[in-house]
Amino acid sequence: MTAGPEDFVDDLWPAIRQAASIARSLEGRVPNRPKRGEDTDVKAALTAADTACQEALLAALLNRFADVRLEAEEDTESVERFSGKRDALVVIDPIDGTLRSYLGAEGPYAVMAGLALEGRFQGVTVALPREEIFVHAFEAGGAFIAQGDGEGAPVRARADGDTVMVSYDLPDAVAERIEARGWRTAEGCGGAIAVAPLLPGFVGGLRVPNPRPLSLRGRIGLLASQEAGATVAQVGGPAPTALAEPLRHVAVAAEDEILADLLYALEADA
Repeated sequence: MTAGPEDFVDDLWPAIRQAASIARSLEGRVPNRPKRGEDTDVKAALTAADTACQEALLAALLNRFADVRLEAEEDTESVERFSGKRDALVVIDPIDGTLRSYLGAEGPYAVMAGLALEGRFQGVTVALPREEIFVHAFEAGGAFIAQGDGEGAPVRARADGDTVMVSYDLPDAVAERIEARGWRTAEGCGGAIAVAPLLPGFVGGLRVPNPRPLSLRGRIGLLASQEAGATVAQVGGPAPTALAEPLRHVAVAAEDEILADLLYALEADA
């Protein structure tokens, strides 16, 4: 039987904890080793932690997923072992937010992976190493969250705080509109923003990516929020789940009223 989304998460669940542990153990101890040929400092950022975390994730997938197409953030040793013969895509981001979240400690960073079948993510896993939070989700199968060494338990999005997690370099006009509606803002990496409605103290997330549109890696965690009952949208309507359809920006919120405030703020950048 061909391995599917649940197999994907099962295989990665121990590995993503290992990768998170690696990232945490190297915090403050690894320098930036910029990649050549990238347009921005954010895209060029690379550390030994990125490569070690990616190899931990890829090693866990080689047994049942070596036949998939692979989009990995870094060019590490195991990348060439994935054949791409199967009509399935695995997307890996070993440390999302390397420059500002990881090296700069400006908000949470993430370790994440997603399995796309039929052109959309159907199984995802996201770790926030500094917070020791681990999330996974399946399309039409719900979202689950674990803290520390605990087992994953079903989770529902909830508005239990007063803060919106936002992208770095959020346009001032957008930030001002959020604050005018009574919400505080805090910066975080894209992976953390995508699962913000599942995190303590946060009511939603708002992403204005630069460069645009939102990368495939930046869309991994959105499945978890959707499966937990949050709404994911862009100005003008729902956010598409089909990966072939671009996302210029994205708002994710636990409640419709909060979502309306975030979309109002995004209109300043539309």
